[in-house]
Amino acid sequence: MKTQIIDLYEQFGLERKEHQKGYLSTYVVEGYKEYCINRKRPAMLVLGGGGYQYVSDREKEPLALYYLSQGFNVFVLEYSVAPVTFPSALIEACMAMAYVRENADELYVDKTHVAAVGFSAGGHLLGTLSTMYDCQEVKSILGDKYTLCRPDASIFSYPVISSDKKISHQGSIDNLCGGDEEIIKRVSIEKNITKNSPPAFIWSTVEDACVPVENTFELALAYKKAGVPFELHVFENGRHALSLATKETIYENKAVHKWLKMSVIWLKNRGFDFID
Repeated sequence: MKTQIIDLYEQFGLERKEHQKGYLSTYVVEGYKEYCINRKRPAMLVLGGGGYQYVSDREKEPLALYYLSQGFNVFVLEYSVAPVTFPSALIEACMAMAYVRENADELYVDKTHVAAVGFSAGGHLLGTLSTMYDCQEVKSILGDKYTLCRPDASIFSYPVISSDKKISHQGSIDNLCGGDEEIIKRVSIEKNITKNSPPAFIWSTVEDACVPVENTFELALAYKKAGVPFELHVFENGRHALSLATKETIYENKAVHKWLKMSVIWLKNRGFDFID
């Protein structure tokens, strides 16, 4: 397995401004002469949560290792958080997707099957990546490469979705938008879902006391209205930020832990499998 940290700003010839991050950790199984020298694997981009205040360690490498074990090559993004505001994190997520597809051969990746998984605020970032990859802010930085940025499938895990104060996780929205009312309106993900949005696997818990489950419902309804395929799982019990829902990531919940296998089955049913 090849692991390295890619400086995305350096990779794309961009200046890194104060407090910006944009580092991509790779978990890549290379081709072995003995049995899979030409094998290409589906890819997974991991976007941990943390309220746009930090990026949770519990929602980074543990997820990378799980999806790696399921036949994916995995990429974990350390994206910019407060005091850095929109659109930095979105641009970094777009750079990550473009990097994976542009370097698919060297990364042993099937560039037609690149998914992304996001948790909490990382789920919100996944939402902007899935619906705003073609916005003017991205195009002004990446030019035509914006066409490489849309995930082929999106896995939303207890996601922050709405900027409506009645159901939003206000801390995440405030950290991302810096109080800019126009941006706050733009980043309410349920309003941005269209027929061109990627298929989605969505899960949360009723008991989530941090990000109300209504966020998940609003996202699912938006997908339904747009006519885009999605799968929804809402577990009765379970706190926020469960991650793997095992002791490895602190909060164990054996019922919720099933989401991982469910997501892999869903992805494989959509063609996310290795090719030789």
